This record gives sequence, structure tokens and C-alpha cells, in this order.
Amino acid sequence: MPKLSINQKNWLLSAHVGFAALWTGAVLSMFLLSHRNTKSTNPDVLNALDSAINLLDDWIVIPSAIGSVVTATFLCWVTNYGFTKFYWVIAKWVLTTGLVVFGTFWLFPWGNAAEKLSAQEGLQALSNPVYGFDAKGVLLGTLIQVLSLAVIIGISVLKPWGRRPAKAKSQVSAD
Repeated sequence: MPKLSINQKNWLLSAHVGFAALWTGAVLSMFLLSHRNTKSTNPDVLNALDSAINLLDDWIVIPSAIGSVVTATFLCWVTNYGFTKFYWVIAKWVLTTGLVVFGTFWLFPWGNAAEKLSAQEGLQALSNPVYGFDAKGVLLGTLIQVLSLAVIIGISVLKPWGRRPAKAKSQVSAD
């Protein structure tokens, strides 16, 4: 695939930054709602906050994480960044993959379970150890996600570690 023009690259980069900003803001909002939920004294509020957490996850976090990964893939593919030329790009890929896996297999199910339990049990859910585990998982999980996304953003801006050394090309000698 041919390289992008500077204008095209800037549009793609802007989309990537936009998706990352949406992802970060939504996860931060989920953390704040989850933190607020630890002090709920009204069953409707408890369930509404759990529902809002899942709404953010379903409609903003998941699409923006996908958008971020897709635009990052295109940026690596059609620019000089490449997938493995720079240590900072590799670090971003590893961290992002970890966040997507963590969100998919742990954070998303914890949020869904917490919402179901608060809908069924109301304030009694707060004394249910399963709800407590899931709600605490959402609280700590979103904090981990926010901090990890802040690190990824820092890496994106600072671009530490530079370029990986080019591999020496093997010379084939004709004997």
C-alpha cells in the first residue's frame, strides 16, 4: 500500500487521537460513576449508575477502542512508523492489546454482572459478595484502564526509546 500524503496522515492521526480521547474519557467516567456507586443508599441510583457504566462501555468504550486499534493499524501500515520499527510503537501495541483483552474478558463481564445483580436485588446487592467482587473489579479495572491509557498517551507524545536498530542484512556470497 502506498504511503499517505501529509494531509491524509494528519486526518488519520486526528481520528486516532479522537478515538483515544473518547476511550480515555469514557473509562474515566466509568471510574467516577463506579466510585460514586460505592456510596449508594438508593436502589434505583445503584442500578442507574451500574446501567450508566455499562452504557458507556457498550456505546463509547468498545467502539472507540476498536476505532483506536483500527486507526493505529492503518497508521503503522501506511506511514513510516511501521509496526516494529520503533520501541514506543511496540510498547503502545502491547499496552493497548492488554487493555482490550482485560476489558473484554474481565471488565465487561464484571460490569454486566453488577448491573444484573443491582437490578434484581436493589440495595441488597451491596451485601452480596458476588456483587461486591464485580463492583470492586469495575472500580479497580477502570482505574487501571485510565492509568494505562494515560501512559499510552504519554508514550504517544514523548515517543521515548527511539528507533530499533536495523537488522544487518545477511550477505549471500557466491562461492
